[in-house]
Amino acid sequence: MLKHSEFHRSHHIGWLRAAVLGANDGIVSTASLIIGVAAGHANHYTILLTGAAGLIAGAMSMAAGEYVSVSSQSDTESADLAKERLELATDQDSELKELTGIYIGRGLTPDLAHQVALQLTAHDALGAHARDELGITEIVSARPVQAALASASSFAIGAALPLIIAFLVPKSQLIACVATMSLIFLAVLGGLAAKVGGANLWLGAARMTFWGTLAMAATAAIGSLFGTPIS
Repeated sequence: MLKHSEFHRSHHIGWLRAAVLGANDGIVSTASLIIGVAAGHANHYTILLTGAAGLIAGAMSMAAGEYVSVSSQSDTESADLAKERLELATDQDSELKELTGIYIGRGLTPDLAHQVALQLTAHDALGAHARDELGITEIVSARPVQAALASASSFAIGAALPLIIAFLVPKSQLIACVATMSLIFLAVLGGLAAKVGGANLWLGAARMTFWGTLAMAATAAIGSLFGTPIS
């Protein structure tokens, strides 16, 4: 018999969210920093130094924030599983009725729901309750280290893009080039993320470019307003 395999986009949701968030934040925050400082009439060296500092600080911040956030989710899952494990050890009948009720609520007849609950409990009681009562599965379970690494590395890659543009172009063209190329990068990222997630490619690109434009315009305005010409 041939094994039937299926591809589901939800399998990507854990790393995709962290990677897209990191890369988007890297592009937007670094490009905005560079544009804001450039609009304030800083010299080329100061602009590059600001962008590099933003890259390092942002990557570390993303890693720490993602690790703490996902660790909290992981702690909650562990506590729920420990509670469920204790309940299974001390009150099996109530847990079986609870599982049966869940399957009845999903459309099974009471007799069939009871049989399913019995068989799943015999096979893996904790796994059945984790999946069907708590909603914890291998696909969506928290992985703090994976999320932290994905966020930090994707932020660094995203932040490096406008920084490289700023390094390559003369100061007179820096704001226009960084803004234009960063919006192109954001559009490509948004389109790719939408495609992987099965959403509309153009909508994904438009969302990214809209918020990127807003952020860069705001920092450019602040830089122009408070900046002082530097000879």
